[in-house]
Amino acid sequence: MTHQQANQTLVLVNETSIEQWYNTYYSLLCVYANKFLNDLDLSRELVQDVFVKLYDKKEALSIHTSAKSHLYQSVKNACLNSIKQKQTHALHHENIKYLNGDFSYENDELYGQSELEYELYKAIEELPEKCRDIFKMNRMEGLSNQEIADYLNISKRTVETQISKALKTLRNQLAPSLLKAILLLLLSSIE
Repeated sequence: MTHQQANQTLVLVNETSIEQWYNTYYSLLCVYANKFLNDLDLSRELVQDVFVKLYDKKEALSIHTSAKSHLYQSVKNACLNSIKQKQTHALHHENIKYLNGDFSYENDELYGQSELEYELYKAIEELPEKCRDIFKMNRMEGLSNQEIADYLNISKRTVETQISKALKTLRNQLAPSLLKAILLLLLSSIE
């Protein structure tokens, strides 16, 4: 398939075309992703993931722009999701440190942070499977409700309901641990 064929209005997506696009665009897409991420290994992994997703959805996918445009937009979206995911992880860690009462890295405080993180991850793993998967995709991977709905072929409202259900369950399960952390914070500030 030539560049001109890849730039048609409605593009046929099959194994052969995906392989040709990979051979043609992989290196260019890695350089493009690296402009967002400043991490060549992560950029390569992300571009490979875009091609894997394209391959997995090839039967249901119809590209109404050029293949090149579709690939660049997919890589851009994946980069933005990766950046958002990193920011979300950093925010979670900062919140946990805040709940422990100090931003230093002394052993006792790290232990408290680890304990609170353990309780959080344990509570997440105890959620019903569908609820847990949707919650993780949203809060840990940084995907939007619409992206999750599209990926799982469910309605956006179902995603919202599952996330609300997860948050309510986590609040109820973590209330004692969070109360303990707040009390420790208050007691340490009195001393």
